[in-house]
Amino acid sequence: MVAHGARRAVAFAPGHVTGIFAPADDAPDLAARGSRGAGLVLELGVRATATFRPGRVRRLEVRGEDRRALPISTAAARRLAPDRPGVLRVRLRHDLPIGQGFGMSAAGALATSLAVAQVAHRSRALAVRGAHEADLLGGGGLGGVAAILGGGLELRRTAGLPPLGRVDHRAFLRPIWVGVLGRPIPTRTALANPALRRRIAAQSSALDDLLRRPDPERFLAASERFTDRVGLASRPLDQLLRALRRRGAFAAQAMFGDSFFAVARGPGRRAELGRWLGRAPVRAVELNAARRGPFVRARLTEKPPG
Repeated sequence: MVAHGARRAVAFAPGHVTGIFAPADDAPDLAARGSRGAGLVLELGVRATATFRPGRVRRLEVRGEDRRALPISTAAARRLAPDRPGVLRVRLRHDLPIGQGFGMSAAGALATSLAVAQVAHRSRALAVRGAHEADLLGGGGLGGVAAILGGGLELRRTAGLPPLGRVDHRAFLRPIWVGVLGRPIPTRTALANPALRRRIAAQSSALDDLLRRPDPERFLAASERFTDRVGLASRPLDQLLRALRRRGAFAAQAMFGDSFFAVARGPGRRAELGRWLGRAPVRAVELNAARRGPFVRARLTEKPPG
């Protein structure tokens, strides 16, 4: 039950896996920062419910399912909060693990921003920019918000938010397996490694080639090569990826996580892949690519009586 005078909104933003990318994080304008690259937008993501109750004090509460602190989503909520005093509460439900390369920080920031923008009567454009900046400055990722503004196979041709950034989206109709082996890999820590950044930069020509002639098969093959050449995967993850490939899957690391995404090379391989993953010592789930980007699922405004 929402109290009289309170406003409530619910928003959803999809998750995402990056298969290949190149950082572009030094532009003076935050809206132009992020990365070039390619990935898959996922049907699972983050649901945010925002409630604002006007009052004499100003308070903000942002929590996930286990009541853990969510600093990036909190920063996004603070940017979009109503100007007037009151209590703003945001509750988030994450469908996939945080910090494992599934875009949960970007999805959480964007779902939060969209829901809070509704109750604060702010624009969608302001919500998107607020989420992008919160994710970048909070060390969540490089361009994750720009990537999930549409569904399917996403191609980040120019870094940043549109119109400064250019992101194309194409349908991706094949089932995707995602799974987690070990502990999260913080994006900010990984990108602070000069040797890793040099290995990533060495793959720029492969990224350019994919962006010139993109299609699902070429994306999946490029993601495999990027994983192998960047060399960030742990030994157990590397062994798992090779086992998946032997069983007829494209398999690559989800950047950045001790995690993977895999797609069967043909319909006949899908059942075998599912049976094998069901027996493997790994948490995995099969899902589809999202058909669209973020959206507000519901909105409820209750006014005082009379």
